[in-house]
Amino acid sequence: MPESPSSAPRHVFVYGTLRRGEANDINLLSPPPRYLGQARIEGVMHHLGAYPGVRLTPGAAVLGEVYAIAPEVERRLDEIEMILPEPTGEYLKRELVVRLDGAGPDRADGPRSLVCIVYEISPAHAAGRPVIASGDWVANKDA
Repeated sequence: MPESPSSAPRHVFVYGTLRRGEANDINLLSPPPRYLGQARIEGVMHHLGAYPGVRLTPGAAVLGEVYAIAPEVERRLDEIEMILPEPTGEYLKRELVVRLDGAGPDRADGPRSLVCIVYEISPAHAAGRPVIASGDWVANKDA
C-alpha cells in the first residue's frame, strides 16, 4: 500500500553540526532518521564560530548528508535551527532538489535526486563571516 502524503518521509540535507558524529548529530533524534547518502549542493559555507551557515548561491559546493525524516524530527530540526517556536531570522527553511552521490546504503541503482529541506543562513548573519572554501564543515570546523 502506498504511503499517504502525511506519512511519507520528508528528506533533509544536513551540512554542519547535524552531520553524523557532530554536536547535534541528527542520528540521535527520535524516531531515528534513515541515512540515504552523501550529497553536494551549490552554495557558500560560512564559519560562524561553533557552527556553519550556508548561503544557497552559485560558485562553490557544500558537502552534506541526506536523511529521510519523520514529522517529529522535522519539528525538532526547526527548533534547533530556530525556525520554531518563534523564527529568529538566522536560518531560512528552504526546499531544494539534491542529487545523492553514487549508490546509497539501500540501493544499487546509482545516484538519484530528492527534494530536501535545507536550512540556509540569512544574508545578514553570514555577512563578513569567513568562508569555508572546501564546503566541508567536518574537515574545517577548527580552522
